[in-house]
Amino acid sequence: MKNKILISLLGLFALNTLSAQTAEITEEKPETKVYIKGNALFIPVGIVNVGIEHQLSKKFTLQGDVFISPWKSFAGKHAQAYLLGFDGRYYFSKAFEKFYIGANISGGAFNIQKWNYWNDNFYYHRDDEPTSYIQSNLYQKGYTFILGAVGGYQFKWKERWNIDIYLGIGTMQSFYKGYDKISGDRYDNLIDRKGREWDRSGELLPYRGGIMISYKLK
Repeated sequence: MKNKILISLLGLFALNTLSAQTAEITEEKPETKVYIKGNALFIPVGIVNVGIEHQLSKKFTLQGDVFISPWKSFAGKHAQAYLLGFDGRYYFSKAFEKFYIGANISGGAFNIQKWNYWNDNFYYHRDDEPTSYIQSNLYQKGYTFILGAVGGYQFKWKERWNIDIYLGIGTMQSFYKGYDKISGDRYDNLIDRKGREWDRSGELLPYRGGIMISYKLK
């Protein structure tokens, strides 16, 4: 139900955005600005999150960005993720200034260990059958699609430089296979994945955010 409400709101936002943008373009053609940016929060842990934001009209921009976590092991946990995302943003003042909201679509592949497996409990199948697998030795490998909303605040830092503080929340639909890193076995049996080859999960959660340092190209 939450996912349906979120998708409906994003659809309404997209329609209003398209209508308003068409009206703006008809009235005037403003200066086109382009910023490249990098997420300062992830640099200390060796994660790359870079993007480019392009002005479409007076108050609308389009951003594309990549998120790369290359860690085959981070503190003993699988932590690889490769995501590509696109934002459509509406600024209440004007492009690249002050508050904005937008819609985001992202997708990618992952090889990670879910946070709720960070313990030494035994893994139980869906029918409560116990196994010999320890949850801290289990990981998930697959791909995900995400549809969400983003909001933030961008301001000028110094000549040609901006700071963009943002957060995104959305519905994440994932398809994966679960493995035990000790034996190499799949731990998710047919009951766990409801007779399918791939296990599936759907979650509504914060999935993107940070502090982007932006540089104006033009």
